Amino acid sequence: MPSQVNSQITDSIAEVNLESIGSAPAVALGNLYQATAQALANAAHNATVAQQQGNQVGTAVTAQAVALILSVKFG
Repeated sequence: MPSQVNSQITDSIAEVNLESIGSAPAVALGNLYQATAQALANAAHNATVAQQQGNQVGTAVTAQAVALILSVKFG
């Protein structure tokens, strides 16, 4: 035996489904922008860390070169 559903209920469900489908592209684009921003932030952080490590190596090389020059001159 078929049962009748209130039209307000079907309208409410239809509106919710339409809202979900309608907002999907915006949510997908928001996710894309967030992922892109995170990837760019990671790249910038990695570049900064690499530069800092390069500076540390440069400082160590300079100190070693100065020590070698001083040992040749005064040693």
